[in-house]
Amino acid sequence: MVDWVEACGVDDVEEEDVIRFDHGGRTFAIYRSPDDEYFATDGYCTHEKAHLADGLVMDDIIECPKHNGRFNYKTGVARGAPVCVNLATYPVKVEAGKVMIQIG
Repeated sequence: MVDWVEACGVDDVEEEDVIRFDHGGRTFAIYRSPDDEYFATDGYCTHEKAHLADGLVMDDIIECPKHNGRFNYKTGVARGAPVCVNLATYPVKVEAGKVMIQIG
């Protein structure tokens, strides 16, 4: 079954930033790109489980706050050591000022 879940309001995420979203015992990271698009990934780094919402967003890259591993948050692709396992990404849509992610 496919569920769309309200993650946040569009104004809850600053441009070129990330916030944490917890749902159903899982943690996600919600991003807003410099182009005002929204993206979602798993919330924890695949290297040592640091929360990515504490990291730095630059263009389409999220940098893990623990060991500076980098991922492309649009695709989930690991972009630099020490990370080598890609992030899971989730479809996102915006409806009536709300950011919705598809999980399940």
